[in-house]
Amino acid sequence: VLIAITGVLAVLEFYKMVAGMKVPPLTYFGLVWTLLFILSRNSDLLSLLSHRFDVSLLTPLLIISAVAIPLLWLLRRSQRGETFPRWAWTIAGILYVGWLLSYLVALRYLDDGRNWVFLALFTTFGSDIAAYFTGRAIGRHHLALRISPGKTWEGAIAGVLGAVIVSLVLSILLGLPLNYGQAIILGLLVSILGQLGDLVESLLKRNMGVKDSGKLIPGHGGFLDRMDSIVFTGVVVYYYVIWAT
Repeated sequence: VLIAITGVLAVLEFYKMVAGMKVPPLTYFGLVWTLLFILSRNSDLLSLLSHRFDVSLLTPLLIISAVAIPLLWLLRRSQRGETFPRWAWTIAGILYVGWLLSYLVALRYLDDGRNWVFLALFTTFGSDIAAYFTGRAIGRHHLALRISPGKTWEGAIAGVLGAVIVSLVLSILLGLPLNYGQAIILGLLVSILGQLGDLVESLLKRNMGVKDSGKLIPGHGGFLDRMDSIVFTGVVVYYYVIWAT
């Protein structure tokens, strides 16, 4: 439920930013399909559908419909020059928010799923916090000046160390089936992918000329600003768990 609400609000912010560029996406379609992608990874719902429907076809059908339906609609409704940009931005929101966030739901339904979700979230938070405070205290060398001037190499390295420490501690406290080497590698991957996700969202906002994605969280911007690191870390933890355990 939390991921579904966050995803819908985040993709709404995404489409509002896109609309500010005079390229109005199909917002209502994107909201519904984002929600469907997130719900499609819920094993409880899939078990109910499995009695009447081959659930292995659900994701391919969602992808096909997400690509085809808005394109067919825009071909009839839009002017020729704006059809492709509107279609592309509509799909981008669905995949970037809905499809990537759905991996956190899928992660929850693996063995020890709740603990894996805790590991993914808190390792990401540990990376972000370590990077932020270290970067502000001793950061001197810019990581990506043209994309996000406030990020530094010192902060990025501290973020990796923070994520590795949190990953090690949580894997022990939560009794997860990882040895020390696996926990270290997972922390490293979470930090790198999380920081890349942060840079991707910074680049997106810079290209659209906005400082924050929204104002729904006072003092912290919008939901898209809060989930920029998590969208990629959920994916990497999900596949790492399948590979490592």
